[in-house]
Amino acid sequence: MVWIIILLIITLCVFLPGMWVKHVMEKYAQPADRYRKQGSGGELARHLLDSYGLGDVQVEETSDGDHYDPTAKAVRLTPKNYSGYSLTAVTVAAHEVGHAIQDSRGESLFLARQNLVKAAMVGERLAGIMLVAAPLILLLTRLPQAGALTIVIGIVSMALSTLVHLITLPVEFDASYGKALPLLEKGEYLHDGDLKHAEKILKAAALTYVAASLTSLLNLGRWIAVLRR
Repeated sequence: MVWIIILLIITLCVFLPGMWVKHVMEKYAQPADRYRKQGSGGELARHLLDSYGLGDVQVEETSDGDHYDPTAKAVRLTPKNYSGYSLTAVTVAAHEVGHAIQDSRGESLFLARQNLVKAAMVGERLAGIMLVAAPLILLLTRLPQAGALTIVIGIVSMALSTLVHLITLPVEFDASYGKALPLLEKGEYLHDGDLKHAEKILKAAALTYVAASLTSLLNLGRWIAVLRR
């Protein structure tokens, strides 16, 4: 019974943030034409980028989720936010512009995350290979130390992904509260009374990575527990 309760608590910790984010985004996606006179999410992103002298950063529509691509120098928004006129659309656009501003200023945490992302991609591939290879190496060498070493290498590689997620959180909160919120407030882009709701959307945008962080930590803990047996 205790383990069932622990499992339920862990499951809730992993899935509740994602469910709350989805709820907030969908809630403020209506009314869909609230900012039709002011412009769509894509148009606001273009305006904000230009106002910060970031004319070289493109604004593009994507089906791969709202994000800023520092390699291509592009703010990418999903169709609903790129062409949409809802509070969610313009607020999410401001959040992604916040990342472009971080990049243009060469902010340390943003750059650290980008470097770790590259390392984590290599690490994840290595982790997968090592964890699959461990039983084979143990069988061929018949040395328990060899199998354990292989698993340790895999876990260390996997830990890079966890580290990326942990560094991502302050980067996301800064994009929301350090960049996007002041932009929307000082520019007076929102209707009266919408700022407090925009704050919820910005919190949701930042918390998008919380579930991923928790899942990554749980996976890392699971493999460490296996190694200790």
